[in-house]
Amino acid sequence: MQPIPYVFFKDQARAAMTRYGEVFGTAPEIMSFKDMPDEDRAQMPGVPDDAVMHAGLAIGDGWLFASDDPSGETPEMAGCNVCVSLAGDDETRRVFDALAEGGEVRMPLAPMFWTSLFGTLTDKFGVRWMIMADSDYQ
Repeated sequence: MQPIPYVFFKDQARAAMTRYGEVFGTAPEIMSFKDMPDEDRAQMPGVPDDAVMHAGLAIGDGWLFASDDPSGETPEMAGCNVCVSLAGDDETRRVFDALAEGGEVRMPLAPMFWTSLFGTLTDKFGVRWMIMADSDYQ
C-alpha cells in the first residue's frame, strides 16, 4: 500500500496537472465531468463539462491525483505539502525552478544534513511542494 496525495483545485486542475506532466516528463490521465455517465452527470447541474472529475499523474514510482472541486469551496492548500525526492542535484534544481515559476519560494534550495539539496515552494496553482535530492545521489 502506498498513500497517494489528492489535490483539489477551484478550477485549475487541468492546467496544473498538464504543467506537472511537463515538469516531470509524463502525461497526465484526465477525466472530465462530461465523461461521467449521463445519470450521474444529471445530478451535477452547473458543473462545466471541461471541469476535471479526476486526474492522475505518475511521478517516479508514485502518483499525484487531482480534481476540480465543483462546489468551488476548496480552501487554499495549507498544512500539507507534496514531497518529491529526485535523482541528483541537477534534476532537483530543474524541477524546483520549474515549479517555482509564477509561485513563491518559501525556502530556497540549499544543502541540509540529510541531503545535498532541499527547498520548499508554493507553485502558481497554490500547491505546496518540498523538493529534495535523493540522499544516495549526493
